[in-house]
Amino acid sequence: METLDKYDLEILRLLQENARLTVKEVASRVNLSTTPVFERIKRLERNGYIKRYVALLDAQKLNRGFVVYCCVKLSRLNREIALNFVEMMKKVPQVSECYNISGEYDYMLKIMAPDMKSYQEFVLNTLGSIDNLGSLTSMFVMEEIKNSFELTL
Repeated sequence: METLDKYDLEILRLLQENARLTVKEVASRVNLSTTPVFERIKRLERNGYIKRYVALLDAQKLNRGFVVYCCVKLSRLNREIALNFVEMMKKVPQVSECYNISGEYDYMLKIMAPDMKSYQEFVLNTLGSIDNLGSLTSMFVMEEIKNSFELTL
């Protein structure tokens, strides 16, 4: 595994805070010239430290502020059933996150919907269409206390 030095880590910190910084702005903040900073950013991208750049949108303003965590247990589980479930969840636009988890349930989904009625339709029409659906539990977010995508470096 590649070792990241203090400059690499600082570049990552700056870009995860504001990915719209120019190379010149990053270079100024880490006290290096633009060429080595440009080369470092390209290396960090190429080596997968930087996966992609995104804009964080306001879910409330876009009518997707009803957040539900849904834990799903499949009635049977084998490689093919798991693969089919995962591929299906990747295609469902309301599912913003999907995790294979340990414990009582097999998967945890983060659903972003306009309202309770939309979530009910998602449960009935999408999850309800899964042959091997065993059970599910829904947890509705009442208030977002902390939402950070930044990794502590």
